[in-house]
Amino acid sequence: MSHRGVAALGFLICRTVTSSLLAVAACALVCSPAQAWDNFGHMEVAAYAWAKMTLAAQSRAAQLLKLNPMYASWTANIPAAQRDRVAFVMAATWPDAIKRSTDYHSDGSDGGDRPPPGHEASQNIGYADHYMHKYWHFIDLPFSPDHTAPHDPVAPNAQTQIAAFRAKLAQPSASDDVKSYDLAWLLHLVGDVHQPLHATSRFTHGQPDGDAGGNGVKIKCGTGCSAPKLHTFWDDVLGASNDANDAIQAATKLRKPNFQQAAISDEKKWIDESFSSAKDYVYDPPVGDGAGPYTLTKKYKARALRLAKQRVALAGTRLANLLNDAFK
Repeated sequence: MSHRGVAALGFLICRTVTSSLLAVAACALVCSPAQAWDNFGHMEVAAYAWAKMTLAAQSRAAQLLKLNPMYASWTANIPAAQRDRVAFVMAATWPDAIKRSTDYHSDGSDGGDRPPPGHEASQNIGYADHYMHKYWHFIDLPFSPDHTAPHDPVAPNAQTQIAAFRAKLAQPSASDDVKSYDLAWLLHLVGDVHQPLHATSRFTHGQPDGDAGGNGVKIKCGTGCSAPKLHTFWDDVLGASNDANDAIQAATKLRKPNFQQAAISDEKKWIDESFSSAKDYVYDPPVGDGAGPYTLTKKYKARALRLAKQRVALAGTRLANLLNDAFK
């Protein structure tokens, strides 16, 4: 299985119930894929952003998301006054939900994590595109603590796609179908690149091909934590609820980020921050330079939660700034 792909058990469960995009919506609420922040963290980013968006930006985003094929499932049984916000929050999970749909196809190599040759890898054609584009979710900036020769990141990746989608979203001539597709991806990818392990891969003598953003590092994380890998632990650190309202409530409790940091609009700088955080905090003791397993301490887990909340608040603020600018 590819290192950024769906966890085996969750994938098998989801495949048995996925016959349509509506089934994908149900599956997304019960399965646990290996993805940045998991559903809860992505929804929390979107919820934080929504609260900081202008009314004009909220209105335009809500209008576009009605074109998403999962809109009806997101808003089923939701009071009319809450549908726009809930749909926006749920849309942040869509690029992971399509990984479990028989209507979408894995492309590329290494389980779909390496882009295929040709223009299809970076195409931007709206909902007619039924590729999963798993390689859009991350960028593997390399580092090595023991001077092992690293591999350069491949393109397209999260950085190239955020740049492409935000440009298209602000383009008057682009169709609403394309803008809706790009908006759903942006809601997700801005969250992705603020997860430190979606911005790096560590290369060592024992793992000369890289650790795939911590997916190659085994851990033991103690009571109440079942994550088998370092990457999974960081995905799950914010919580596991799949309820949009839980994410909305959690977002209200996040501390306001530093104004100067929040104002940074360059996606490359966002990624560089996550890369630095990975080196300074994620790969900090008790995590060593090998494949583990390493037993995470209470101190490590508490520090991880604090950093994750900071990164989510930054992601949400920056996402709001991006959309306010695009829809002004």
